[in-house]
Amino acid sequence: MSKNIDESLRKIVKGSTVIFVGTIVSLFLGFLSRIIMIRFTTQNEYGIYSLTFTIITICTTISTLGLQDGTARYVAYFRGKNETKNVQDIIYSSIISTLMASILITSLVFTVADYIAVDIFHSQEVSYILRIMAISIPFTVLINIIIAIFRGFDKVTTKIYFNNILQPIVYLFLLGVVVYFNPSFIKMITVYLISVLSTFIMIIIYFVKENPILVNWKNVNINHNTKTLLRNSIPLLGVSILIMIMSWTDTLMLGYFKTPEIVASYNAVYPLATLLSTGINSVGFLYLPIISNLYSKNQIKDIRKISESSTKWNFIATIPVFALLFMYPEFIINVLYGSRYSGAGNVLQILALGYIMNSLFGLNYYTLLSAGKSRLLMNCSIISAIMNIILNLILIPPYGMLGAAIASAVSFTFIEIYMTIKLYQFLRVHLFTKMYIKFVLTTVLLIIAFYTFRTLIAQTVWTIWKFYSIFLVTYILSIPLTKSLDEDDFKLLEKIKKKLESIF
Repeated sequence: MSKNIDESLRKIVKGSTVIFVGTIVSLFLGFLSRIIMIRFTTQNEYGIYSLTFTIITICTTISTLGLQDGTARYVAYFRGKNETKNVQDIIYSSIISTLMASILITSLVFTVADYIAVDIFHSQEVSYILRIMAISIPFTVLINIIIAIFRGFDKVTTKIYFNNILQPIVYLFLLGVVVYFNPSFIKMITVYLISVLSTFIMIIIYFVKENPILVNWKNVNINHNTKTLLRNSIPLLGVSILIMIMSWTDTLMLGYFKTPEIVASYNAVYPLATLLSTGINSVGFLYLPIISNLYSKNQIKDIRKISESSTKWNFIATIPVFALLFMYPEFIINVLYGSRYSGAGNVLQILALGYIMNSLFGLNYYTLLSAGKSRLLMNCSIISAIMNIILNLILIPPYGMLGAAIASAVSFTFIEIYMTIKLYQFLRVHLFTKMYIKFVLTTVLLIIAFYTFRTLIAQTVWTIWKFYSIFLVTYILSIPLTKSLDEDDFKLLEKIKKKLESIF
């Protein structure tokens, strides 16, 4: 293992481990908040919340202009070339551009809120909720851009402190206060806005005190760097929107064709499937600036090896979660949300199959982005999004949320295959070594076997725990028995072990 690869993997292990722990904390806090919302609102109210949150998420993504990834990429890229003035220009351009865009989008939401509520979703109550949540857009966007700036300097703790811990804790605490004293749907929505404002104030103070580079605000300006940043980030905005279309078209079309109750059930199980992306997103957070830095120095061979190792370990770590969701969906839903939502078990299985493809095919998106292939990413996302919309139109009317899940799973799989092919064409980087293929096939056969035998055992808490424990032991033993790891993988495992020991 070369010095460059060793140092890069060390940084990725360190950063992704911290991000993973922070993400788990955030997900746990988020699930607690979601459980409170589900249990203390009607299905109709939770459906309205899901619809408005979808709209606000889309508007926030548009307001970010693709700069959440673009800023991190270009800060790291210019750092690799030791061009400090360009780094300063990128920071200034990102903040000003997204601030202007977010204010414009927020104003637009306030203007069309009544039309969206009445003419599209046939519910006047959506209008009021939408306006409350729209206030959060500029603040959320600036929080994300500040985190992206720190990300470009290989600093991951900013995201942990503010996105993963502070905002979810404030929201959960205020939600608990509202439920304890006076359960009110409007108040439960308002405390979300308060949590965002609180986080914004704290991150601004942190940014002023801990800025990783001293920016001379008088000497920075909108110049050719701004044009370069926006020219390459706008396609990323298209990618983000299209990925969200694939993620949220299901919700919007279910809201149009079906009832808020169906929307509520689908959105209750959807976040469970997204757990399978936790690992890849954790690795990708620091992977992007590191690979961008290596690409600026044309170190393609190192990029190839880092990509292979990172993907393999992420897939190994994700399989136990996938197996649990796939083998016992109804049990998990019933424990978390109650029997009202347990009918969505097969929906969870299909979504889990779609999301595990993200881990199987690895970090293709981040590698292509690091190489500046933002237009390619937009094009492949367009194809996948169109496929998603067409499949939803065909499958939702007859099959409801099951059809929506199938549409998402097929679309996710397609975009991953497409990016894998393009990555190999551009950089001759591919993940499917003989060792990786052998491990994947072994894992697939193992899950099929355990899924088949589980029906022969009565499903109680105790039997599920014993059966799943047996699966975990068998799975872990299969890794060395099939010789799925090489010497570099064991070195990486040792780094992961040391990092976990330092945290816990």
